[in-house]
Amino acid sequence: MVALSKVIASNERIASTLPPSLVAVFVGGTSGVGEYTVKAFAKYASKPKVYLVGRSQESATRIIDECKKLNPGGIFEFIKADVSVLKGVDDVCRQLKSKETEINLLFQSQGSLGFTKITSDGLPQASALNTYSRMRFVYNLLPLIQNASSLRRIVSVLAANCEGPIDLDNLSGLGFALRKWRNQLSSMQTLLLEEAARRAPNVAFVHTMPGLVKSGILRDAEGIVMNILSGLSHYVLEPLLQTPPDESGERHLFVATSAMYASYNDNATPAGVPLDTTLSIARGSDGKTGSGVYSINNYGNKGGEGASPKVEQLLAQFRKDGTARKVCDHVTAEFKRITGTEIAA
Repeated sequence: MVALSKVIASNERIASTLPPSLVAVFVGGTSGVGEYTVKAFAKYASKPKVYLVGRSQESATRIIDECKKLNPGGIFEFIKADVSVLKGVDDVCRQLKSKETEINLLFQSQGSLGFTKITSDGLPQASALNTYSRMRFVYNLLPLIQNASSLRRIVSVLAANCEGPIDLDNLSGLGFALRKWRNQLSSMQTLLLEEAARRAPNVAFVHTMPGLVKSGILRDAEGIVMNILSGLSHYVLEPLLQTPPDESGERHLFVATSAMYASYNDNATPAGVPLDTTLSIARGSDGKTGSGVYSINNYGNKGGEGASPKVEQLLAQFRKDGTARKVCDHVTAEFKRITGTEIAA
């Protein structure tokens, strides 16, 4: 993986190599990876403008106070919303469009393990947040991100490099076991980001897996098995394997700002913090260097540099046999069913 020292060195050059007043939107930024990353962003960016989207006013107030201390010149604003329903997503996007003409970074970490709870949109809560909510934000805000004159990036913190089989008869994953649901969710996320990249080749898209990080995702865990997993994670795994919050924030900020993750159009002169001589542009989800969509985790020798060959082969098969197209058409159809439109006006 990219050494933490190099990650921090890159982050320390954000203020000197990227323009001031970068505009960033952190959805799910009131806890976990989102919180850690927004604090890192506040620490390093020059006079940023940050929108924090989440449910907890109390958490948002605390985080914003901490960010203002880290960066008195920054602007930090909370938008309270339930983004498990598409109406909530669209309302947030309309507010953002009324305030901004361009966005540099969309960072999404909203999630849930509420597998049986059904939202008012008729979707399982877990899939509503991890798939449909995220892609609705992407499609709604893509024009503003394309408008940005410097950094143009979308980061989705989920289950990268866990891509697995897709059941086309149950794309929402209702009733799936945890591992099967995770693997299908991961495949769908990467394929959907590839579709977004086709629409916006000047935007870079990164799908990440943070590893074991202290967060609030287990609060919606259901059933005895999930309760056991929650307890095992808290009392056994976390002390041994957990990535510290500060390191998680540093690594995700690197993913969000480094030129290592170039858009398809910007391969020759990638947007982001310039690379030092020991680093190179990462391999995309299609196996090609700098192709604009990246599925990365922080493990192994290739951590942070690209997907495994097995994942690349599986994604290639999905593109070849039409699965990728069917996944994208399904999500668009659900958007139209629920809201009447593919993107919010």
